[in-house]
Amino acid sequence: MLLHKLIHPQLNEILGRAGHHATILIADGHYPSSTKKGPNAEVVCLNLSPGVVNCTQVLEAILSAVPIDRVNTMMYPADDPYTLSGDPPVWNEYREVLKKSGLNLKLEPIDKWDFYKHVETPDHVLTVQTADMQRFANLLLSVGVRME
Repeated sequence: MLLHKLIHPQLNEILGRAGHHATILIADGHYPSSTKKGPNAEVVCLNLSPGVVNCTQVLEAILSAVPIDRVNTMMYPADDPYTLSGDPPVWNEYREVLKKSGLNLKLEPIDKWDFYKHVETPDHVLTVQTADMQRFANLLLSVGVRME
C-alpha cells in the first residue's frame, strides 16, 4: 500500500525511474503537450473536463511522492496584463502547497519562450497534462535527492 498521496500507477512508474535532475512538467490545459516536450518524456493526460484535475492538485500529489529541489513557473510576457496586477493568482496556491509540504523553495519564473526550451531537454521525463484553465499555471519541477 502506498503511503503518499500519489496513487496513479503510470505516474508512480515514471517517477520511480526518474533520477536526480529529471524534470516533471505539470501542464495547464493550454499547454501544447504533444509538441513541447523532451525526447524522453511521457505524457499522462489527466484533463477530464475544464478545471478537473488542476495543477495545484497534481503538485500536491507529486510533492508527496518524490523529492523536488527546484520549481520553475512560466513567466508571462512583459506586455501581458499580469505585469500590471502582479503574479498570476495560481502562483500563490503553489507557494502555499510548498509551504505546507515543508519545502523552503521559491518559485523561479522562466520567460515563456525559454520555458519551452527548458522543457524540450533530455532530462524531461514526464508531462502531466491537466485541465487547469488558469493562465500561466505551468510548473517545471526538478527531481532532487532523497535524504533518508
